[in-house]
Amino acid sequence: MALLELKNLTRRFGALEAVKDVSLSIEAGEFFTLLGPSGCGKTTILRMIAGFDAPDEGEILLDGVSLAGVPPERRPLHTVFQSYALFPHMTVAGNVAFPLEMMKRPREEIRRRVAEALELVHLSDKAASFPHELSGGQKQRVALARGLVNKPRLLLLDEPLGALDAKLRVEMQSELIALQREVGITFVFVTHSQQEALALSHRIAVMRDGRIEQCDEPDKLYTQPANRFVADFIGKINLIDVEVIAASKLRLNLKAPGLGEIEAVDARPLRPGERGVLALRPELIRVHGHKESADLKNRFAGRIKGLLYLGDVTHYQIELADGRVIAALLPNAAPGRAKFHEVGDPVWICWRHDAGVFLRD
Repeated sequence: MALLELKNLTRRFGALEAVKDVSLSIEAGEFFTLLGPSGCGKTTILRMIAGFDAPDEGEILLDGVSLAGVPPERRPLHTVFQSYALFPHMTVAGNVAFPLEMMKRPREEIRRRVAEALELVHLSDKAASFPHELSGGQKQRVALARGLVNKPRLLLLDEPLGALDAKLRVEMQSELIALQREVGITFVFVTHSQQEALALSHRIAVMRDGRIEQCDEPDKLYTQPANRFVADFIGKINLIDVEVIAASKLRLNLKAPGLGEIEAVDARPLRPGERGVLALRPELIRVHGHKESADLKNRFAGRIKGLLYLGDVTHYQIELADGRVIAALLPNAAPGRAKFHEVGDPVWICWRHDAGVFLRD
């Protein structure tokens, strides 16, 4: 049995249906992420799990028991918010102890568990400090310690890294992974950041307009998106409009208007005339200064339209003969060379027949 089950969950605000018939199962010990653009319903789902909001239809089960009518303070879970929500007049230890004091736990137990929680987030030396004396990352770790101190079955995290700068976010991602692995508590995480979701999660539910478009492991979402929205939302991708010319178990022949024929693979039964897009990740495209890789039939001539040098990699924008622009990502791996091509250079792009994914319209 799953630890947490959402069954046909629906939530309306007047005429707006914020969550539409959502069903999910989340396993014990899982780092599960709700990912999507602003307004897709992910935070509304989190609020319903926490008990801050109630569904209009459907039910939420924890260990097979309905949470309907159970107030937030009686649910065995804790929510960590982006704003930290720390009490400014309390020390770090006081903030972490607060949930246990509300539960009227014995003083010695509170002292012991606060010490354990602060050690877990590497803040034992800040126990006597006040929130205004801490950095943003330290405040976030205090909020996490407070969420973990009463050992909840679930820890709900609502954009918890959103207020941090880019470098600190990356550092906190590593800390969250290690922390979740160490404590073994189920994390339900809400974010609009694709990179954050891919880096942290065991599974991700991608949401749009109150519905789940795809729920899968990060690598499957990235390499096998279910539709155009998921492909476009998760990372950078090229979407080439195509039509099926011929299909077999071994080969899929596609025609791209203005470009020509493209070879791909797809195990599904497809029929000539079906239209869709070929989803092609930039890092799977090779870029050459002359017509190389004769073994690859997907080869097209173009010209470097723009580039973005990022140190370890360079993003290239390549304009093909028909005017379409294809994105390619190349590692800057050659010793002594920062980048391989300049704006205006004629190039050839090519990719393997199994590099792209055909998505029906």
